[in-house]
Amino acid sequence: MSFRMTFGHRMLRAALAASLASLFAVPPAAAQDLAITHAKLVIGDGSDPIENGTVVVRGGKVVAAGANVAVPANIPAMDAQGMWVTPGIVASLTDLGIVDVSGVSDSNDISADDAAYSAALDIAPTINPRSEHIAVSRAGGVTRATVTPFAGRSIFAGQGAIIDLGEDPDALMKPRASQYVELGEDGASLAGGSRAAAYAILHQALERARQPGDAPDKIEGGDVEVGPADIAALGPVVAGEQTLYIHVERAADIRSALALRQDFPQLRMVLVGASEGWMAARDIAAAGVPVVTMPLSDLPTHFETLAATQSNVGRMVDAGVKVAIGQFSGMNQPRWAPEEAGNLVALNRIPGASGLTWGEAFATISSVPAEIAGMGGKMGVLKPGAVGDVIIWNGDPLELDSVPASVFIDGVKQSLESHQTRLRDRYRSLEQGNLPPAYNW
Repeated sequence: MSFRMTFGHRMLRAALAASLASLFAVPPAAAQDLAITHAKLVIGDGSDPIENGTVVVRGGKVVAAGANVAVPANIPAMDAQGMWVTPGIVASLTDLGIVDVSGVSDSNDISADDAAYSAALDIAPTINPRSEHIAVSRAGGVTRATVTPFAGRSIFAGQGAIIDLGEDPDALMKPRASQYVELGEDGASLAGGSRAAAYAILHQALERARQPGDAPDKIEGGDVEVGPADIAALGPVVAGEQTLYIHVERAADIRSALALRQDFPQLRMVLVGASEGWMAARDIAAAGVPVVTMPLSDLPTHFETLAATQSNVGRMVDAGVKVAIGQFSGMNQPRWAPEEAGNLVALNRIPGASGLTWGEAFATISSVPAEIAGMGGKMGVLKPGAVGDVIIWNGDPLELDSVPASVFIDGVKQSLESHQTRLRDRYRSLEQGNLPPAYNW
């Protein structure tokens, strides 16, 4: 990827971005029918960008996108003049809306270390649409996200949700969309000290959920029991109605997780982490199980990640595995998803490394996480019937110096303001009257 740009090009792109912002400057609540023409259009499905493309949104939904698309006479059209236009970014496995400051327990609903429940926990009622993390991510082009709790004292973390990042107060798209379980080293620690204990608890809980009329009513495991409410919450998982995210890293643990399908064939599982996924890529692909991972993780910080490599994602994709970039929690912010995808493109330039094409890389943050969440074709793409999430960028979205010029969610113009931008504007000038003084550099 090239990071060089002349001053003239920067000024031209800034002017175009300002023009776009003024053209679509409408109150946040006003939904628009809109058309954008002469764009470098990204569908988001892994295909190459389309030169001179057009996207049309009506009633909050995409009705047409591609080359040679006619704009209906009653829809206002804007000439993008070659700027990049993409679907909104879909952030996979985030803590958006359930934490404000991780170190302040009063604002942190990520895990429930002392709760009497585990799998029964449902984070949907806890999501805060006014969280600054949502505002910051929205300004970075993120329009949808899967939100998940993380394990406290049980291998089961609870039920996640799918949200949109619009400014309206209703963020929830789908509650109880997923269940999260820890295996591997973390699961062993939570279950009492070994992987065998974690698998025993998981097997018993799933079997009990499949046959709710049989005893026992609860399962002992680690420091916390898996009670009747937790077992009941696992019923949709066993029936294949709720996605099961399984955190495993080493190749052996990946294969053990895949083997769960032998006893529970309807499991709709997703592997999380999979640092050694490249070693089991053929098995993962043959099972048709997707992966959500962080790219370029190659430091063996644990025994279960000794074979980690920056080529992990590229090798898995080459083997036919469906891979999404995710695990956006803590210091790993969803707005960095384009940068991480861009790194996978740049990896192709390193001799011996395995990266992704531009289209494949963008799909890891758009259509693929949508498909993994069970929302394929409904978000993360610019195709008829998909939500009208459209991002206009001031440059290649996978380049470090590019940012959204305009963000639409469900066809609604969104503000790019956040606490960060307000602080920037407040202290941009050192002369602010009676405001607290800015730092002197």
